[in-house]
Amino acid sequence: MASHRLSKRSRYIAWVATGVVVVAGAGVAAQTSMAATSWPAQKTYTGRAFDTCTAPSLAAMKAWNNGFYGAAAVYIGGKNRGCAQPNLTQSWVKSVSAAGWKIIPLYVGAQPPCQTSKNPEKFTATTAASLGASNAKDAIAKASALGMKPGSAVYLDMEPYDITNKACNDAVLTYVRSFTKTLRAKTYRAGYYGFSSSSANAVATATNRTDLPGNLWYALWNKQNTTTADWPWDPKLYTNHSRAHQYMVNSKETRGGYTITVDRNAWDAPVAIIG
Repeated sequence: MASHRLSKRSRYIAWVATGVVVVAGAGVAAQTSMAATSWPAQKTYTGRAFDTCTAPSLAAMKAWNNGFYGAAAVYIGGKNRGCAQPNLTQSWVKSVSAAGWKIIPLYVGAQPPCQTSKNPEKFTATTAASLGASNAKDAIAKASALGMKPGSAVYLDMEPYDITNKACNDAVLTYVRSFTKTLRAKTYRAGYYGFSSSSANAVATATNRTDLPGNLWYALWNKQNTTTADWPWDPKLYTNHSRAHQYMVNSKETRGGYTITVDRNAWDAPVAIIG
């Protein structure tokens, strides 16, 4: 996602420091503090996925539908979203889903107070809980408007920050827990995108697992198409179809006459349920 939310330059400055299966309840056990309600079966995709700044045109998606990728991540909202989305409509989502694509909704929420990049929306220790809740409500509204039903996973984008700054890290975890809890209250599955060296590491190594996202999408740009061989944390974490790995960025690819610069992902985690 090298330039998909922050500017490309800002992201690198910040960072310096195929099959589909529906699994009933998969990943739910790993998520704590879930309401005792009836959850739709998780829709899991396993295979290659791509993400790119602006959702491609419907024609491009049809041209790229050749079996190499089976899923596409789209930026559904957030004040820190880096690109306009002229193609991303309910009709687009319905059409690409009907063509066989799996859709991965990504929400660019507020960012940490200690992050070096200049973002329109940041939280503080004081506002972390309230902003986490309001961002989650907005993410649910955006996903629903695009035809993504309850039971869908929504992935919160957290860019790199200094995790050795305890006050900042505590604020991040407060924000993430609030976002996650609010999603689950409306029966949306919580996912989280972050960097293996910072933002993902903070969630994966947190001692208190209460209200943390049940699905982890980690950025580790080692060009290894795997969610297991390079998993850097406790192997018991995020099992049962709850992992995704962004392993390559800024890959300029041409398929069916359409050239798009994408990031590549190994995916074994929930996606959107399209209504």
